Amino acid sequence: MIKLNVKDETSRLRSVVLGTALEMGGTPPLEEAYDPKSRLHIAAGTYPMEEDMIQEMDAVAAVFDKYAIQVFRPKLLHAYNQIFARDIGFVIDDYFIKANILPDREREIDAIQHVLDQMAIDKVIRFPEDAHIEGGDVMPYGDYLFVGTYRETDYPDYVIARTNMKAVKCLEEAFPEKKVVSFNLRKSNTDAYANALHLDCCFQPIGNDKAILHKNGFLEVEEYEWLVNFFGPENIFEITAEEMYHMNSNVFSISPEVVISEKRFTRLNTWLRTQGIKVEEVSYAEISKQEGLLRCSTLPLVRE
Repeated sequence: MIKLNVKDETSRLRSVVLGTALEMGGTPPLEEAYDPKSRLHIAAGTYPMEEDMIQEMDAVAAVFDKYAIQVFRPKLLHAYNQIFARDIGFVIDDYFIKANILPDREREIDAIQHVLDQMAIDKVIRFPEDAHIEGGDVMPYGDYLFVGTYRETDYPDYVIARTNMKAVKCLEEAFPEKKVVSFNLRKSNTDAYANALHLDCCFQPIGNDKAILHKNGFLEVEEYEWLVNFFGPENIFEITAEEMYHMNSNVFSISPEVVISEKRFTRLNTWLRTQGIKVEEVSYAEISKQEGLLRCSTLPLVRE
């Protein structure tokens, strides 16, 4: 049995689901693109090749092996994108919450059933179907739950709006002891520089008390400022619009002292090292063309 335990983003990782780039089925048609960045690369003829993404994910698997982390992989679905494991579920404390994702991605959850079967039945929950939620929008932080959402009335017009306020309310009801803080994120179906697909596209805690942050990812400046005050300005690494586009906030912590990061994130990686954090650099630039990076492709199950 897997004894689930995730209380934050950075405690020592022991068990994780890592997505897979195998059998993705080539470049999708433009009309099937979910996000503006994928659409941009499909139109430009620069959409990532399967073999390159497999190589990138193998490098992450090798880092996990180096740190003796138990790794689960999804069962393969032919001609199906299964890279972004974070979208399909997440763990809070000792509960696994199945995400209510886009309907045509439901098979991705079925592909990790062999992992769910190793959890206590009463520890796997799912919110009502109309409570939309994905793991990229949910960040446990001790007594807090940080949640990305989109509160505007045109929510149905945005395929990139993945977590609604009904799901935020469900989190409040399921975890009454937590302080649930939601953040209204900037969305764009067409401009990848002005689209925070998930909360982890513009914010992520790092180390013991620090965070990566991008101001323009938030629709309401007061909510951005709340995070700055919560962590303290001296503990914030503010990324530019260009760095957000390249997913600089979407690194992944193995522990407070070790972070997996994209090797091209030179400014961020330099800062992390000045904070006493070891950076395990990998190449993930091809996967990032689909508006997801290291946190998006990992689903932690057990942290110490």
